[in-house]
Amino acid sequence: MARDPDTIQREIERSRDALAASLDVLSARVNPKKLADDGRQAAAAKLADPKIKYALYAVGALVAVALVRSIFR
Repeated sequence: MARDPDTIQREIERSRDALAASLDVLSARVNPKKLADDGRQAAAAKLADPKIKYALYAVGALVAVALVRSIFR
């Protein structure tokens, strides 16, 4: 059974609009600036965790002690 050309045209336009919307969503997701901002926020959130923050302080103090010790030997 043959379909009406107007119906086919409307389906094509609907599909085109849906594809354009999908492409807009995808381009927003893979925007390099957005990815960098998301990564920066994730890193800041991890570093704000007290367990990680104090562990980094301890490692920094150990490195400082090792440097001072190697300088005065």
